[in-house]
Amino acid sequence: MEASFVSPLPEKDASASNPYEVFFSLVYPARIKEYERHWRDRYNFLLTHGYKLRSRYHPDWTPSWKTPGTKQKNPVYCEDAHEHVIYMVMDALRTADNSKVCIKRITKASDEIAIGKYLTSEELLSDSKNHCLPVLDDFVDPEDPTISYMIMPLLRDFNDPEFGAHGEVIDCVTQLLEGLVFMHDHLVAHTDLTTVNIMMDAQPILPQGWHFASPSVAPNGYENIKPLPRIDYPVRYYLIDFDGSIRFSPGESPVIKGVGGRDNDPPELITPHIPFDQYKLDVFTLGNVFRKEFQQKYLNLDFLDGLIPMMMTHDFRQRPTSQAVLDYWYKTRERIPIASARWPLRKPTETIVETVINTVAAARSGVNNLRYLFEEDKRTWANP
Repeated sequence: MEASFVSPLPEKDASASNPYEVFFSLVYPARIKEYERHWRDRYNFLLTHGYKLRSRYHPDWTPSWKTPGTKQKNPVYCEDAHEHVIYMVMDALRTADNSKVCIKRITKASDEIAIGKYLTSEELLSDSKNHCLPVLDDFVDPEDPTISYMIMPLLRDFNDPEFGAHGEVIDCVTQLLEGLVFMHDHLVAHTDLTTVNIMMDAQPILPQGWHFASPSVAPNGYENIKPLPRIDYPVRYYLIDFDGSIRFSPGESPVIKGVGGRDNDPPELITPHIPFDQYKLDVFTLGNVFRKEFQQKYLNLDFLDGLIPMMMTHDFRQRPTSQAVLDYWYKTRERIPIASARWPLRKPTETIVETVINTVAAARSGVNNLRYLFEEDKRTWANP
C-alpha cells in the first residue's frame, strides 16, 4: 500500500491522455514526495495527541482531483495539491479548539524545547515584552526516542507581506528590541538572530489565513491573499528557533567561544577561537537585520541612522548591551513626529510616477493624521 502513495520520482499518470494532462500529472503527481513520508506515517499518532494534519498526509489519501465524481479536475485549484518542502515543520489543526498550529520535528540532542519552555513558562509569558515563541506542547516520537515534536502557534515570516508605513517599522523595531532585552535579562543568548528567525502572528492582517505550503495563497490553495495594513491592524513579532541558543547560569560570563549562526558579518566570528560576548553577538545580528530589511530597502528612515551603527559597533567590547540600545531607541522614538507614522515607505527603485503617487498619498495621510491627533486617536501609532 505504501508504494501506491510514495515514489522518489514523479511518474506519468496512466490516465493522462493529452499533453495538458501529462503536464499536470508531472507537476502535481498523485502521490506524496519522499520527504513528506514521515508526516504521513505519523498522521494517526499526531491525531491521538490532538493534532490533525491536512488531508494530503492522511494514510489513505486520494488526490481530490482524482476522486471519482469530482467536478474539479484541475489540481491548480485543489488545496491538497500543494506539497511542503521543509521536512522538519508541518502545520496542523488542534482538534480541541480548531486553532492552527505548527509542529516542528526536533532531535533530542537539541536544547530548543527546554530553552523554549523556560522562556515561555506561564510566569514569563505574562510579561508583555516577552517575544519568544511559545511552546504549546511537546512529546516524543513513538518509534524513534531521539526525535521529539514541539507544538507552536502558526506564524508567518515577519517581512511577508512587505512593510507599508513608517509607523510599522517603528513598531517592529520596538518589539524586537524589547524581546531581545527580555531574552538577555533571562540569561539566554540566541546566537542566530537573523531574518529567518523572526516571525509574526499575521492573523490581524490576514484574518482569512493562508496556505502553509504556499503562503501567497489562501487556505483553499488558489485564491490570492489580501493582507490588511499593519498600521491599522498591528501584529506581534516573535523570536524563534532556539536550537543553537545558550542559557547561562546566574553569574556566568557570556564571554565564551562560539561559531554564531547564519550571519557571517559579525567581526568576532572571524576569530571564533577567541572568546566573545554572546549577548553582544545578538545585538550585532539584530542590527544587521534592521540594516538589510529596513535601511537598505526603504528611503528616508532617518530614525535608524544612529541605531544601526551603534548596534553594529565593530569591537564587541565597545558594543552596547541590548538594554543600552533599547534605552537609546526609546529616546529616539520620542523625537519622531507621530504624524509621520502613516507616511508610506518608499523604495530606491520607485519610478517618478510612483514617487508622485506616494507623495500625494503621504500628503493626504498627513492631513488625516492631524485629525487623528486632535481626536487623540491612537491608531496613528502602533504601540507595542
